[in-house]
Amino acid sequence: MFKRDYSNDWHSLLAVLADAAGIYAGFSLAIWMRFFSGWIPLYHEGLPHLGMYYFGAGFATLLFLFIFRALRLYHRPQLGRFPDVIPRLARAAGWGILLSTALAFVLRTEPPFSRLVVALSYGTILFCVLLERYILFRLELHWARHRSASQRILILGTDETAQRLRHSLEHEPRLRCQVIGFLQTDDQPPQASIAPDKVIGALADLDQLLARRVMDRVILVDNALAHDRIVDLIIRCEKQMVQFNMVPDLFRVLVSGVDMTVVDGIPLLGVGKWPLDYFWNRVVKRVEDVAGALAGLALGAPVLAVAAVLIKRGSPGPVFYPQVRCGESGARFTLYKLRTMPCDAEALSGPVWTQPDDPRRTRVGAWLRRWNLDELPQFWNVLRGDMSLVGPRPERPVFVEQFKEDIGRYMWRHSSKPGMTGWAQVNGLRGQTSLTERIKYDLFYLENWSLALDLKIIARTLFSTRNAY
Repeated sequence: MFKRDYSNDWHSLLAVLADAAGIYAGFSLAIWMRFFSGWIPLYHEGLPHLGMYYFGAGFATLLFLFIFRALRLYHRPQLGRFPDVIPRLARAAGWGILLSTALAFVLRTEPPFSRLVVALSYGTILFCVLLERYILFRLELHWARHRSASQRILILGTDETAQRLRHSLEHEPRLRCQVIGFLQTDDQPPQASIAPDKVIGALADLDQLLARRVMDRVILVDNALAHDRIVDLIIRCEKQMVQFNMVPDLFRVLVSGVDMTVVDGIPLLGVGKWPLDYFWNRVVKRVEDVAGALAGLALGAPVLAVAAVLIKRGSPGPVFYPQVRCGESGARFTLYKLRTMPCDAEALSGPVWTQPDDPRRTRVGAWLRRWNLDELPQFWNVLRGDMSLVGPRPERPVFVEQFKEDIGRYMWRHSSKPGMTGWAQVNGLRGQTSLTERIKYDLFYLENWSLALDLKIIARTLFSTRNAY
């Protein structure tokens, strides 16, 4: 299954907090050197209004953090040596000082900030940030060395590049990888440095290994495979929610829209990241979900109370109907809805989709479904973190197993949390409509996510009753 290494997110957040402290400390140190150290003579009586300086330092710290993020200084895991990041830190500090000075000039603060404090700030901020970044670098390296591997890697190929890749992956502790073995992709004997017990089969054995879930990621290093074979490998891995990467032949492969990671000089290509693969976008979406779920539960409470009475009067059984669905990374969770059918509605038929004018619906249930009110309890799922307000609708496991074999890229919709509503639903693609078209809309949403798009979908949901039955 696609795994998120949340330790990288925590390390990224820790870096933000440490940078904020380091930047503010750098400003404070520059202020102290100019006005309190006695190293620099004061050419006027008394001290300036220091509150303005410290307030300005706080505002400039936020500006610095945005610049650091734009320069990908919070990307984790950070690979390589610490000196490699020093030029980017120096450039980020320079841009921060430049833009902070320009902003202060535009705002025309009175009295103006000391130019000497501004000049000193570049050196003091860079010193403080380098110090805390070096400490973080050593801590992250220490934590990685003392934690177990989080990803099991299967390498397709047994040549020199495959052996070098294994060595690089296992000797970079921050990747936290374990190479479980190699699969032979041709008739050539494996590289002599590859231990025979590490060659665990041939390419024909891949399906069996995927079914057993013995790996989290597959990396192809054999560029001699035909294009169709490579595409087939990607699809087979996708169906089992196993990540796929390949080492490209840079003389043959020219691509865009992909994600490239370089490990010890070896480039790894994978499917390009989507917006919700980035930590801060997920933070924004989670804040949106919590706020929306709390508002939805508060506003929907009277409706739920009335609906509960009507459901109990309409047919015997509980008010709420729990159902197992597949969520992010295919993980199963219990989804809650208002019951709109008798308790034994699927006793004879088994799991089936609802049909137009479905005779199994109760009279109250038909009305609830018509106006999407049966979905109100899912605000609780959103608050718990099982779901999001907006995303691909979650499906039952029995249908997921069926659709992943029949519909290309179906499992990609599980790369983020499912939603109470989605881009496909507000465009009428629900119920017994084309699954292929529905997947296209779901993937469009995931590839183009933004907060504005979420708000647009939520607004349209209030008026979307097409194919609601």
